Amino acid sequence: MKCYVCAEQGKDTDAVAICIVCGMGLCTEHAIREETEVWSGGYPFPAEKVQGTLPRILCPYCYNLMKED
Repeated sequence: MKCYVCAEQGKDTDAVAICIVCGMGLCTEHAIREETEVWSGGYPFPAEKVQGTLPRILCPYCYNLMKED
């Protein structure tokens, strides 16, 4: 699999990760590691935030959307 962002730029770079949100293949330059909160609880909404975080890989597009206020 190739990096989607690099392909848009006309480069041919192997992907080393996949965005957890959109599934886009990413190279080491474009993969963003983000620590995300973990919530526990029942349906339909989380009840409480669990202590600690989990690492997630995001593409630049999803990362920027998640950081908007």
